[in-house]
Amino acid sequence: MKPSKGWGIVSKTLNRIKENLFFARGYIFPIILVNLLFVFIVSLSINVSQKSFIWISFVTLLAAIAELYFVGKNRKGELDTIKRIIGSIRYSSYKSAEEIKLGKLLGELEDEIKAMFLKTQSDIANLKKLEHIRTEFLGNVSHELRTPIFAIQGYLETLLDGALEDENVNRTFLQKANQHTINLNNLLNDLIDISMIEAGQMKMSFRYFNVNEFLETIISEMKPHAQKKGIELMLKQQAQNFQVYGDKDKLRQVMVNLIMNAIKYTEQGFVEIGVVDGTKSAAIYVRDTGIGISENDLGRIFERFYRVDKDRSRAMGGTGLGLAIVKHILEAHNSKIEVKSEFGKGSEFSFYLKK
Repeated sequence: MKPSKGWGIVSKTLNRIKENLFFARGYIFPIILVNLLFVFIVSLSINVSQKSFIWISFVTLLAAIAELYFVGKNRKGELDTIKRIIGSIRYSSYKSAEEIKLGKLLGELEDEIKAMFLKTQSDIANLKKLEHIRTEFLGNVSHELRTPIFAIQGYLETLLDGALEDENVNRTFLQKANQHTINLNNLLNDLIDISMIEAGQMKMSFRYFNVNEFLETIISEMKPHAQKKGIELMLKQQAQNFQVYGDKDKLRQVMVNLIMNAIKYTEQGFVEIGVVDGTKSAAIYVRDTGIGISENDLGRIFERFYRVDKDRSRAMGGTGLGLAIVKHILEAHNSKIEVKSEFGKGSEFSFYLKK
């Protein structure tokens, strides 16, 4: 025998009442206590019979149940709304935080959920950006490794196919293959450096050192590279010797990168390294009269594998990581690399070190 339609409605109503009372279970004790206190006060205030007292108690109990029902109903509604909103956030149904509405009574919670939504959106955007950077980085690494490897393989195969006996080309091919192995080694060293830096594993050793002596040593080592191109490499130093604070070895890497780049992209004129003394810090700069950097490239030159002149950089052994490493090392010194450049007229890179 099927249950009647009326019984189904009653059963559904009872379940709803039971469900709402369940959500109000945390309020049962305080509500009943308040209502019992009310009955007690009324019984003391007026002279009531036992029957009237029982009747008042019964009505008060019904009122307490009604209060619990409506409290539970409101609480259930609020929790359902919160659950729905969190589900929508999880499934990316919202396009903006303004779509999240909880009502006036839950204003503070609404603000917190909006803040959570914005943080989640930001995290997702950052993860997508990092994934794009990772994919691009792997593609660039593969390409940069493939170039010298294929070149070395080509020269060796040519030599094995008979060119080894040809005195006119064998030494030239071996020298070119050797240069590509040097380029490959430089690339691998730079990859190791930048991976350690970005993983926070770069060990720094900060101490004071004489800046003029530091720069003189580097310039004496770099002069042969400048002389090969007929470029003057000079140091414009302060008359007064003073010390700066930093990791000498890592800063040497910075200066070598900046000076080598200046020499590479300067066909005539000079490369000048200078120090400008300040009150609490000193500025070190590398200025050249080279080809300069266009305005479109200025904002990207510190990106990994970004080259202003790709063919020329590879031909000269550039890895495309030098300026990215420079940027990270200087940031570890609480400094910042700055660049001024005019296309066709030269460039100037500078940074500050604490005295």
